[in-house]
Amino acid sequence: MPELPDILLYMHALEPRVVGRRIDAIELGSPFLLRSVDPPLDRATGRTVAGLRRLGKRIAFELEGELFLVFHLMIAGRFKWSEKKPPADAKRSARPSALVAIRFEHGTLSLTEAGTVHRASLHLVQGVDALAAHDPGGLEVLDLDAAAFDRALKGSNHTLKRTLTDPHVFSGIGNAYSDEILHAAQLSPFRMSPGLTADESRRLFEATRATLETWIDRLREQAAGAFPSKVTAFHEEMAVHGRYGKPCPRCGSPVQRIVYAANEANYCATCQTEGRLLADRALSKLLKKDWPRTLEELERRRSGTPTS
Repeated sequence: MPELPDILLYMHALEPRVVGRRIDAIELGSPFLLRSVDPPLDRATGRTVAGLRRLGKRIAFELEGELFLVFHLMIAGRFKWSEKKPPADAKRSARPSALVAIRFEHGTLSLTEAGTVHRASLHLVQGVDALAAHDPGGLEVLDLDAAAFDRALKGSNHTLKRTLTDPHVFSGIGNAYSDEILHAAQLSPFRMSPGLTADESRRLFEATRATLETWIDRLREQAAGAFPSKVTAFHEEMAVHGRYGKPCPRCGSPVQRIVYAANEANYCATCQTEGRLLADRALSKLLKKDWPRTLEELERRRSGTPTS
């Protein structure tokens, strides 16, 4: 799912292309994308895009007359931009794979979604109060100081992984960047947030800001002004996310992974959990007493060395 750095990358690319431009037509390729009925979608046609807003992981197009197109890309939704002049026949403008195509005089913005299960959504809402209903309300980490971060962190009695990714606590952080943040802070993803010491909380605060700022700058530099064509949760430069079994860039130990529900946690046992392997619910229940408790024990088993 696109997270804060990815959403900001999209907004950085969209701003010069759509703000101040008039929407000539909107073609809905999938009726399941649109989740609102009032006002009708065709009311956005002919309006000028006055600005862009971010609501957590959502992007809102502010149109003249206080209308807002609110996009939630979910896991697999991606924007595509084409500068080819749209054909005069609006019905032929959208590519078959596009869930929606928004036509401007100078180009077309399309939304696509990989896979057969479509979760991306589009709402058209009238007024700032209706727009606010789509804001999960999480705090903007890059606007916080350490004390405000600590209060928010410890106000949630959950694991660090869950607290960081809770959109009602912090805005825009998801599965991928939470892995990177926790690795940078050298903290276990399953430490309980209220139990952090003052030093650990500050370390997590600094790691959160540094990780997000680094990736915001890196993604913009990599795009080099072009419209982003490959927005993904996995990047080769990442330390642990998506790098199961590969060496940790800090200590060289193999990156570990826990898969749960629709998410996963990637971590370095040496750097983050004092060498302890975190229990995968399904696998540890299956293996019971045979579940390796430490990285050292896991490595002995893999090498065929008997345990004492």
